[in-house]
Parts: sequence; structure tokens; C-alpha cells
Amino acid sequence: MAALGEHACWATRPLLPVVQAWELDARRWVWALRRSPVKVVFPLGQVVERKPGPGKQPRKAAAEAGPRKQRLKQSCQVPPSQTPSTWEESGLRYDKAFPGDKRLSSVMTVVKSRPFWEKQGKVLLEGHRLIADALKAGAVPKVFFFSRLEYIKELPIEKLKGVSLIKVKFEDIKDWSDLVTPQGIMGIFARPDHVKMTYPETQLHHTLPILLICDNLRDPGNLGTILRSAAGVGCSKVLLTKGCVDAWEPRVLRAGMGAHFQVPIINSLDWEAVPNYLPTDTCVYVADNCGLYTQAQAQAQAQMSNKASDYGWVCDRRPLTFHKYEEEEENLESAANKGWLPELEAQSYDSDWTEAPAAVVIGGETSGVSLESLQLAESTGGGRLLIPIVPGVDSLNSAMAASILLFEGKRQLQVRAEHLSRDGSYH
Repeated sequence: MAALGEHACWATRPLLPVVQAWELDARRWVWALRRSPVKVVFPLGQVVERKPGPGKQPRKAAAEAGPRKQRLKQSCQVPPSQTPSTWEESGLRYDKAFPGDKRLSSVMTVVKSRPFWEKQGKVLLEGHRLIADALKAGAVPKVFFFSRLEYIKELPIEKLKGVSLIKVKFEDIKDWSDLVTPQGIMGIFARPDHVKMTYPETQLHHTLPILLICDNLRDPGNLGTILRSAAGVGCSKVLLTKGCVDAWEPRVLRAGMGAHFQVPIINSLDWEAVPNYLPTDTCVYVADNCGLYTQAQAQAQAQMSNKASDYGWVCDRRPLTFHKYEEEEENLESAANKGWLPELEAQSYDSDWTEAPAAVVIGGETSGVSLESLQLAESTGGGRLLIPIVPGVDSLNSAMAASILLFEGKRQLQVRAEHLSRDGSYH
């Protein structure tokens, strides 16, 4: 009986470790099962095959099918835009100027010195609107200085690639700015070329067969205002002869208010080259500065009819002078005596002078128009355009005279177009 009990005790001993091991390792096996293995091998040698769930593939098959699925997915997707939509996606970076940084002062010294800006071909633009117009027209920026990151983020991202972006203090911009109220952003651009510029579609759609020639205009404010009028009228282009102030001078840019990027401007032309920029059959008209010839003709008309004097076509009695790039000046009366003064017919500014493509010459307030402009007007069959003012009143400001003549030309073209459309409707 004792032997039987001892045998029974011996038979049950091997079972205890197995049961205990199963209980101790149960958590580990349960954790392993959660990983969804392909096979499960139990301690007793049992092997359990796990079938993949619905829609699942074995790991090897999934790895093989993965690249095919990605290629199929990429082929079905619409490729994203190549242009980054945000500042962060574009990867643009800017430098922050620290105290003592001389980059702004060194650049401004170059840009604000005429010999340097002409030699290096750089122009300075201030303000968000002017810079945005320049970028839209295709001007090439080199450096931007700004006081707040928001100012630079408002510009087109694609136009800023490869441009040096430097954040400076607003006080530094204020010290170098020509504006009364600086806007916190300044840009250095390569000198724009009218051939490479892209002008607004609305401007091109409203272009008129009227061209403006500036003759020895030296006042930056007047030239900027004239450019605004030319852009507002829809001039096809503006020609600047030698002796005029540089159209890209900072004060001209400020007075132009973006007109530089709305109408083609050709700078510093010799009079011999001016005809190359005129359309075929163009008639050149000179804005009369109330010289002796004009005064004599107006007085003769006044004697024959009261209309001239009634309208005040007799202007001030200052003689019209001529110049050739400031090398020599001659009085109109002595020039007429010598016989080399071109004889041009004087006509009222509101007479019809836009039947053919027309070019208007505006002279400087100090010296008036040049002899070369009169010769060009004579050779093209043009004449003088006289703006009536009250006798005794000084001659008009150059910008004012240019605006009057250009908008009068536009009015004549509009009236002619209305008459043609009316006549066509009758037929």
C-alpha cells in the first residue's frame, strides 16, 4: 500500500512543472498571438497555422504587392502643383541683420549715386505696390530689405527664388528711405529692359497710336507725372532723348507711381535714332512754348478774326530758345534771320491732328524744345500744337501741357471711332 502511494506520487511530479510553466508563460504567448504571427508553436510541440483574415495577405506577398500598389496609386493621383503654396513649402530663407551690419548702407550708397547706378545697372524700388508691379512686369530682383516678415510674404513666392532676403530694423529703412512715410520694404532690381518687360493686358488692350517724346526734361517730378499721364492715356511708348533726367532715378520712380511698368520707356536716345522707334507714317507735333513764330501767327489771326483773341491764343512774349544738348543756344528771332529755322504751321491743340499715328514732343520748361525736334516735325509733316492761355500768363508746366495734349489726342480718337461705328451701322 505504501509502495502504491509512493508510485502515485512519483507519477504526478512531472506534471506539475508543465502546468506551472504554461501558467507563467501564458501572458507571453497571448502577447505573441496579438502580433498575428503566421505560425504558433506551443511548448508541447503543437503547431497551429493562422489563416490571414479577409482582405489581408501574407507578409511576403504584401511586400511584393506594395510597390505595384504605390505605382498604381501614384498614376491615379493628379500631380500636385510645382509652385509651393506657402512660405514654409517653398524653402525660402532670410538673413537677419545684426547691429553693425553694413549691407544696407553699402547697397544704398551704390543705388543712390547716379554714376554707380548707371554703371552697375541697378534701380531702387520702395513700397509694396511698386515692387509688386515690378515683379508682375518681369523685373528681376536682386535684394530685398524688409522690417517685417509679413511684407515679404505678400509677394509672389515664385519670384523670390535666388533673391537675397535681409530683415533689418525699421529705423534703418527709415534712414535711407526717400518716402515721407516709409513702408518697411525696399528692393534692389536690375535695370529693366523694355524689350523683356511684360505689360498688363488691360494696358495693351487700350494702347493708342500716340507716342510721347520728352525733349530735355530735367525735373524728376515733372517727368514722373508725364509718365503717369502717358500710361493713363494709353501711349504706345515714351522716348527720352539725351539731356532728360534718367527715367529710373528714384525721384522719377516715386512720382511715376508704377507707370514705368505700364508703358514702354526708351531712355537716352540720340535724335538720329528717334525715327527708328516711330511707326510708319507717324506725324510729329511739337508742344508750342508760345515763341515768336507762334505769337506772330496768333496776332495775325487776331487781326483777321476776333476768335483768336477771344480764346486767348496769344501767350506770353518770352522768346523760344533752342539747344543742342546744351552746347549752344540761339534766340528764335536770330534763328529766323539766319534762315535755318524750320517753318512749322501752328494749330490749336483741339484741331484734328490724330488722323495718322502721332508723336507729341514735350520740351523742358527752361530751354523749351530743341532744334532737332522741330526738324523732325518738319520732315514728318507735323506742326506746332498751341494751347491757349490768357495773355500775360506764364507758359504751362511741362507735365500739365503733356497731359492736356495727350488726353486731347485720346478724345479725338474716341470721337473718330464713334463716327466710324455710327456710319457703319447706317450701312
